[in-house]
Amino acid sequence: MEPVSSGCKRFAGRTVVVLGGSSGIGRASALAFAQEGAFVIVTGRDPDTLAQVRSDLGDDGQVFRSDISDIAATQALMQQIKAEHGRIDVLFVNAGIGAFRTIEQVDEAFYDQMFAVNLKGPYFAVKHAIELMGEGGSIVLTSSMGHCTGIPGNSVYGASKAGLRALARTFGAELVKRGIRVNCFSPGPIDTPLITRGEMSEAEIADFRQMICEQVPMGRFGTAQEAARSVLYLASDDSSYVTGIDLLVDGGAVSF
Repeated sequence: MEPVSSGCKRFAGRTVVVLGGSSGIGRASALAFAQEGAFVIVTGRDPDTLAQVRSDLGDDGQVFRSDISDIAATQALMQQIKAEHGRIDVLFVNAGIGAFRTIEQVDEAFYDQMFAVNLKGPYFAVKHAIELMGEGGSIVLTSSMGHCTGIPGNSVYGASKAGLRALARTFGAELVKRGIRVNCFSPGPIDTPLITRGEMSEAEIADFRQMICEQVPMGRFGTAQEAARSVLYLASDDSSYVTGIDLLVDGGAVSF
Protein backbone atom coordinates (compact mmCIF):
# COMPACT_ATOMS: atom_id res chain seq x y z
CA MET A 1 0.00 0.00 0.00
CA GLU A 2 1.45 3.31 -1.06
CA PRO A 3 0.88 6.46 1.01
CA VAL A 4 -1.22 9.28 -0.36
CA SER A 5 0.92 11.86 -2.14
CA SER A 6 -0.21 15.48 -1.99
CA GLY A 7 3.04 17.38 -2.40
CA CYS A 8 2.36 19.67 0.58
CA LYS A 9 3.10 19.71 4.30
CA ARG A 10 -0.23 20.61 5.91
CA PHE A 11 0.72 18.87 9.16
CA ALA A 12 4.32 20.00 9.58
CA GLY A 13 5.24 20.15 13.25
CA ARG A 14 1.97 18.60 14.39
CA THR A 15 1.32 15.53 16.50
CA VAL A 16 -1.31 13.21 15.04
CA VAL A 17 -2.81 10.22 16.86
CA VAL A 18 -4.45 7.48 14.78
CA LEU A 19 -6.39 5.02 16.92
CA GLY A 20 -6.76 1.91 14.79
CA GLY A 21 -4.05 2.67 12.26
CA SER A 22 -2.31 -0.61 11.55
CA SER A 23 -4.24 -1.53 8.40
CA GLY A 24 -6.71 -0.30 5.81
CA ILE A 25 -7.92 3.31 6.01
CA GLY A 26 -6.09 3.91 9.29
CA ARG A 27 -2.75 2.82 7.90
CA ALA A 28 -3.16 4.77 4.66
CA SER A 29 -4.09 7.86 6.66
CA ALA A 30 -1.20 7.45 9.11
CA LEU A 31 1.33 7.25 6.29
CA ALA A 32 -0.26 10.22 4.55
CA PHE A 33 -0.14 12.32 7.72
CA ALA A 34 3.57 11.48 8.08
CA GLN A 35 4.22 12.30 4.44
CA GLU A 36 2.68 15.72 5.05
CA GLY A 37 5.00 16.48 7.94
CA ALA A 38 3.28 15.09 11.04
CA PHE A 39 4.69 12.98 13.82
CA VAL A 40 2.20 10.11 13.89
CA ILE A 41 1.29 7.89 16.83
CA VAL A 42 -0.54 4.73 15.76
CA THR A 43 -2.40 2.15 17.81
CA GLY A 44 -3.65 -1.28 16.86
CA ARG A 45 -4.09 -4.81 18.19
CA ASP A 46 -2.08 -6.88 15.71
CA PRO A 47 1.65 -6.85 16.53
CA ASP A 48 2.63 -7.87 13.00
CA THR A 49 0.77 -5.08 11.19
CA LEU A 50 1.89 -2.59 13.84
CA ALA A 51 5.50 -3.60 13.23
CA GLN A 52 5.05 -2.95 9.51
CA VAL A 53 3.57 0.50 10.15
CA ARG A 54 6.42 1.27 12.53
CA SER A 55 8.88 0.36 9.82
CA ASP A 56 7.06 2.46 7.24
CA LEU A 57 6.88 5.52 9.51
CA GLY A 58 10.53 5.40 10.50
CA ASP A 59 11.50 8.44 12.55
CA ASP A 60 8.17 10.09 11.78
CA GLY A 61 6.14 8.09 14.28
CA GLN A 62 5.70 5.44 16.92
CA VAL A 63 3.22 2.65 17.55
CA PHE A 64 1.45 1.20 20.57
CA ARG A 65 -0.40 -2.06 20.91
CA SER A 66 -3.74 -1.06 22.39
CA ASP A 67 -7.41 -2.08 22.34
CA ILE A 68 -9.78 0.89 22.20
CA SER A 69 -12.37 -0.99 24.24
CA ASP A 70 -9.93 -0.95 27.20
CA ILE A 71 -10.74 2.50 28.62
CA ALA A 72 -7.99 2.42 31.25
CA ALA A 73 -5.39 1.55 28.62
CA THR A 74 -6.54 4.43 26.42
CA GLN A 75 -6.30 6.85 29.34
CA ALA A 76 -2.80 5.60 30.13
CA LEU A 77 -1.81 6.01 26.48
CA MET A 78 -2.99 9.62 26.48
CA GLN A 79 -0.96 10.32 29.60
CA GLN A 80 2.12 8.81 27.97
CA ILE A 81 1.58 10.95 24.88
CA LYS A 82 1.28 14.00 27.13
CA ALA A 83 4.54 13.15 28.89
CA GLU A 84 6.45 12.51 25.66
CA HIS A 85 4.90 15.01 23.24
CA GLY A 86 2.96 17.51 25.32
CA ARG A 87 -0.07 17.78 23.08
CA ILE A 88 -2.26 16.27 20.37
CA ASP A 89 -3.10 18.35 17.31
CA VAL A 90 -5.17 15.77 15.42
CA LEU A 91 -7.05 12.76 16.76
CA PHE A 92 -8.30 10.25 14.18
CA VAL A 93 -10.51 7.66 15.88
CA ASN A 94 -10.61 4.87 13.32
CA ALA A 95 -10.63 1.71 15.44
CA GLY A 96 -13.68 -0.44 14.89
CA ILE A 97 -15.08 -3.88 14.17
CA GLY A 98 -17.88 -5.07 11.92
CA ALA A 99 -19.96 -8.16 11.29
CA PHE A 100 -23.35 -8.97 9.77
CA ARG A 101 -25.88 -10.79 11.95
CA THR A 102 -29.64 -10.91 11.66
CA ILE A 103 -31.65 -10.04 14.75
CA GLU A 104 -32.23 -13.76 15.34
CA GLN A 105 -28.47 -14.35 15.43
CA VAL A 106 -27.53 -11.43 17.70
CA ASP A 107 -26.80 -12.25 21.33
CA GLU A 108 -25.87 -9.95 24.20
CA ALA A 109 -22.15 -10.67 23.97
CA PHE A 110 -22.05 -9.72 20.27
CA TYR A 111 -24.02 -6.52 20.94
CA ASP A 112 -21.82 -5.51 23.88
CA GLN A 113 -18.58 -6.12 22.01
CA MET A 114 -19.70 -4.10 19.00
CA PHE A 115 -20.69 -1.11 21.11
CA ALA A 116 -17.62 -1.37 23.35
CA VAL A 117 -15.28 -1.09 20.37
CA ASN A 118 -17.29 1.11 18.01
CA LEU A 119 -18.89 3.61 20.39
CA LYS A 120 -17.92 3.41 24.07
CA GLY A 121 -14.19 3.19 23.34
CA PRO A 122 -14.20 6.15 20.93
CA TYR A 123 -16.29 8.22 23.37
CA PHE A 124 -13.76 7.88 26.15
CA ALA A 125 -10.81 8.21 23.78
CA VAL A 126 -12.11 11.66 22.87
CA LYS A 127 -12.78 12.47 26.53
CA HIS A 128 -9.18 11.76 27.52
CA ALA A 129 -7.57 13.17 24.36
CA ILE A 130 -9.14 16.63 24.60
CA GLU A 131 -7.11 17.22 27.76
CA LEU A 132 -4.12 17.42 25.40
CA MET A 133 -5.83 19.45 22.68
CA GLY A 134 -6.51 23.14 22.23
CA GLU A 135 -7.15 25.88 19.71
CA GLY A 136 -6.83 24.55 16.18
CA GLY A 137 -7.28 20.92 17.21
CA SER A 138 -9.18 18.53 14.96
CA ILE A 139 -10.96 15.26 15.72
CA VAL A 140 -12.17 12.87 13.02
CA LEU A 141 -14.40 9.91 13.87
CA THR A 142 -14.80 7.02 11.46
CA SER A 143 -18.46 6.07 11.14
CA SER A 144 -19.92 4.24 8.12
CA MET A 145 -22.49 4.60 5.39
CA GLY A 146 -24.21 1.81 7.32
CA HIS A 147 -25.60 4.36 9.75
CA CYS A 148 -27.79 6.02 7.12
CA THR A 149 -29.09 3.16 5.01
CA GLY A 150 -30.97 -0.01 5.87
CA ILE A 151 -28.91 -3.14 5.28
CA PRO A 152 -30.26 -6.52 6.45
CA GLY A 153 -28.05 -8.03 9.15
CA ASN A 154 -26.45 -4.66 9.90
CA SER A 155 -28.58 -3.57 12.87
CA VAL A 156 -25.96 -3.65 15.63
CA TYR A 157 -23.06 -2.34 13.55
CA GLY A 158 -25.24 0.36 11.99
CA ALA A 159 -26.54 1.49 15.36
CA SER A 160 -23.04 1.74 16.82
CA LYS A 161 -21.88 3.81 13.86
CA ALA A 162 -24.97 6.01 14.06
CA GLY A 163 -23.86 6.77 17.60
CA LEU A 164 -20.52 8.01 16.29
CA ARG A 165 -22.27 10.28 13.84
CA ALA A 166 -24.27 11.71 16.77
CA LEU A 167 -21.06 12.21 18.75
CA ALA A 168 -19.50 14.22 15.92
CA ARG A 169 -22.51 16.54 15.90
CA THR A 170 -22.72 16.98 19.67
CA PHE A 171 -18.97 17.07 20.35
CA GLY A 172 -18.65 19.57 17.50
CA ALA A 173 -21.07 21.89 19.29
CA GLU A 174 -19.60 21.24 22.73
CA LEU A 175 -15.92 21.65 21.89
CA VAL A 176 -16.13 24.57 19.48
CA LYS A 177 -15.48 27.05 22.31
CA ARG A 178 -12.16 25.31 22.91
CA GLY A 179 -11.26 25.80 19.27
CA ILE A 180 -11.52 22.06 18.55
CA ARG A 181 -13.37 20.88 15.45
CA VAL A 182 -15.05 17.46 15.38
CA ASN A 183 -16.22 15.79 12.19
CA CYS A 184 -17.47 12.42 11.09
CA PHE A 185 -16.07 10.46 8.14
CA SER A 186 -18.41 7.77 6.79
CA PRO A 187 -16.81 5.42 4.29
CA GLY A 188 -18.87 3.20 2.05
CA PRO A 189 -17.42 0.10 0.40
CA ILE A 190 -13.66 0.55 0.78
CA ASP A 191 -11.40 -2.36 -0.10
CA THR A 192 -9.70 -3.05 3.24
CA PRO A 193 -8.91 -6.14 5.35
CA LEU A 194 -12.07 -5.44 7.40
CA ILE A 195 -14.05 -7.18 4.65
CA THR A 196 -12.31 -10.51 5.31
CA ARG A 197 -12.13 -10.21 9.11
CA GLY A 198 -15.84 -10.70 9.69
CA GLU A 199 -17.84 -13.89 9.85
CA MET A 200 -18.52 -14.36 6.12
CA SER A 201 -17.21 -17.35 4.22
CA GLU A 202 -15.08 -16.93 1.08
CA ALA A 203 -18.15 -17.55 -1.08
CA GLU A 204 -20.15 -14.98 0.86
CA ILE A 205 -17.31 -12.46 0.51
CA ALA A 206 -17.24 -13.02 -3.25
CA ASP A 207 -21.02 -12.52 -3.45
CA PHE A 208 -20.72 -9.39 -1.32
CA ARG A 209 -18.06 -7.93 -3.60
CA GLN A 210 -20.18 -8.59 -6.67
CA MET A 211 -23.24 -7.05 -5.03
CA ILE A 212 -21.29 -3.89 -4.16
CA CYS A 213 -19.94 -3.47 -7.66
CA GLU A 214 -23.48 -3.84 -9.04
CA GLN A 215 -25.12 -1.44 -6.58
CA VAL A 216 -22.56 1.34 -6.19
CA PRO A 217 -22.99 3.96 -8.94
CA MET A 218 -19.23 4.13 -9.50
CA GLY A 219 -19.23 0.35 -10.00
CA ARG A 220 -16.29 -0.43 -7.71
CA PHE A 221 -14.87 -0.41 -4.23
CA GLY A 222 -12.98 2.67 -3.11
CA THR A 223 -9.33 2.43 -2.09
CA ALA A 224 -7.86 3.14 1.31
CA GLN A 225 -5.86 5.97 -0.25
CA GLU A 226 -9.01 7.62 -1.58
CA ALA A 227 -10.55 7.41 1.88
CA ALA A 228 -7.40 8.83 3.47
CA ARG A 229 -7.58 11.95 1.32
CA SER A 230 -10.97 12.74 2.85
CA VAL A 231 -9.67 12.10 6.37
CA LEU A 232 -6.76 14.48 5.84
CA TYR A 233 -9.09 17.15 4.47
CA LEU A 234 -11.23 17.03 7.62
CA ALA A 235 -8.15 17.00 9.85
CA SER A 236 -6.39 19.88 8.10
CA ASP A 237 -6.84 23.63 8.07
CA ASP A 238 -8.38 23.22 4.61
CA SER A 239 -11.62 22.49 6.49
CA SER A 240 -11.18 25.24 9.11
CA TYR A 241 -14.84 26.34 8.80
CA VAL A 242 -16.20 22.78 8.95
CA THR A 243 -17.38 21.08 12.13
CA GLY A 244 -20.07 18.58 13.08
CA ILE A 245 -20.51 17.23 9.55
CA ASP A 246 -20.75 13.71 8.18
CA LEU A 247 -18.62 13.30 5.06
CA LEU A 248 -19.80 10.31 3.03
CA VAL A 249 -17.11 8.67 0.91
CA ASP A 250 -19.10 5.91 -0.74
CA GLY A 251 -18.97 6.11 -4.53
CA GLY A 252 -22.50 7.50 -4.52
CA ALA A 253 -24.01 4.47 -2.79
CA VAL A 254 -26.26 6.40 -0.41
CA SER A 255 -27.11 9.27 -2.72
CA PHE A 256 -28.53 7.26 -5.63
